[in-house]
Amino acid sequence: MALTGGGARAAYQAGVLKGLAAMFPEHRPRILTGVSAGGLNAAFLANNSEMAYGDAVERLIQIWREIRADEVFDLGGPGVMSSIAQFMRRPDEIEPPARGGILNTAPLHAFVERHLGPIGEPIRGIQNAVDSGALHAFALTTTSYTTGQSVTWVQGDGFEPWDRPMRRAVRTHIQPEHVLASAALPFFFPAVKIDDAGMGPGWYGDGGIRLTAPLSPALHLGADKVLVITTRYARSAREAAEHEVEAYPPPSQVLSVLMNAVFLDVIDRDAQTLHRINELIQAIPPEHREGFRPVDLHVIRPSEDIAKLAAGIDPKLPRRMELLTRRLGAQESQSPDWLSMLLFEDEYVHRLIEIGEADARAQQAEIAAFLGEETAPQPLAGAVVLDP
Repeated sequence: MALTGGGARAAYQAGVLKGLAAMFPEHRPRILTGVSAGGLNAAFLANNSEMAYGDAVERLIQIWREIRADEVFDLGGPGVMSSIAQFMRRPDEIEPPARGGILNTAPLHAFVERHLGPIGEPIRGIQNAVDSGALHAFALTTTSYTTGQSVTWVQGDGFEPWDRPMRRAVRTHIQPEHVLASAALPFFFPAVKIDDAGMGPGWYGDGGIRLTAPLSPALHLGADKVLVITTRYARSAREAAEHEVEAYPPPSQVLSVLMNAVFLDVIDRDAQTLHRINELIQAIPPEHREGFRPVDLHVIRPSEDIAKLAAGIDPKLPRRMELLTRRLGAQESQSPDWLSMLLFEDEYVHRLIEIGEADARAQQAEIAAFLGEETAPQPLAGAVVLDP
């Protein structure tokens, strides 16, 4: 299972997982990969791999239902706009990690420690699951600001770390700081320092920045089937051509396009590449494939544009956050994608969980076939069936 990024939108993934656990309680992934906010979800699942799958997912759902913006970032201290000015004009005066980004993520550090364990120590549940055989491997991707490489941290057995010029894997015991680094949105969240015995000390940020092949970790770890849960809504040609702004694009619109391109669009390109490679492999007789194998892929994505859904939410944001959204012109855009990533609000999170569960149930037959169920189960009562 590969979980992509999306900030607060990753609540959608929790909803999908809830639907999957209800429909297929015996099917739990033995290889988990995650990046950015999806890395947080994957880490919680990996840490609870020895727990019954439905119970682990329910615990994750409860965490999402309880999380609030003030448990992710703090806007106290210097004003947001003065922090931006300092960040842009005098970065040498920044005191990491508290002021290394526009937002202070000290609350998120405390939140992750509360659920995964102390920073600086391995997350115990992951190794326990690997030792018991409940989990084959867990991979978490970060971006090294020190070298510019995409670094995937892997904990598990039976694999060889890969090493490419711009992306590499490091075998390690994953700690909370790896999780925090993977989810550190550039500019908004400060970088996280990781001191690894093999890599040396370095500063890391969101894994989606340089991750050009998000399916790669799962394939390197030996997956024959990959179930991807993305937070990227697939717009139709008509929807994609709609004008989101009419006047000169405000900073929020530029930021939204950038974030989609960096963090969300890449999974679609990688899925298309995998599909084409599968076709090529299947055209070759098995005895001549020289170790190459086709890999089944199923992508679950939102059935509605959850970024636009965010535009309809009246967030109870702190005054300074409201100032930031006004300065960036968020109210002028019909699809504030960047704001949706920071919208850790009751109404939004709960709605995303509902949509995710409904989307999973709507694809029950397709998912059953993907998982290898002999007979696809009938849709559960109350399932929302989407028009294919």
